[in-house]
Amino acid sequence: MVDIYPAGSRPTRRAPAESFTGTVWQDPIITPQAPARVASARVAFEPGARTAWHTHPLGQTLYVIQGVGRVQAKGEPVREIKAGDVVWIPPGQKHWHGAAPTTGMVHVAMHESLNGEHVTWMEHVTDEEYATPVG
Repeated sequence: MVDIYPAGSRPTRRAPAESFTGTVWQDPIITPQAPARVASARVAFEPGARTAWHTHPLGQTLYVIQGVGRVQAKGEPVREIKAGDVVWIPPGQKHWHGAAPTTGMVHVAMHESLNGEHVTWMEHVTDEEYATPVG
């Protein structure tokens, strides 16, 4: 049977402080039921908000739908992302993403789980790492 989730039927939740810095709001899009393994959420970052460093076992795709943000893979420069951009993060790549310092950013995050795991959270991105100029 086809499931329809009417708008507003699944509440927005504040992202946990253990995995995010600043104010971040999450709205579920896809919560997979086995055997499906694709998960997706709309994630809204207030200015300066960001994820902690993390990896995904099968990679992650971000589709930016509003604002200006930043993304960085470990060992690479901080890069700016804007509405309409699509970002692919390869499997196992340590990275973070979030809003620009003075502008919010909203993206749709999509990833697959492997053996029931879809993300490994690590340490928070420091203010110094976040403040690195976009390169």
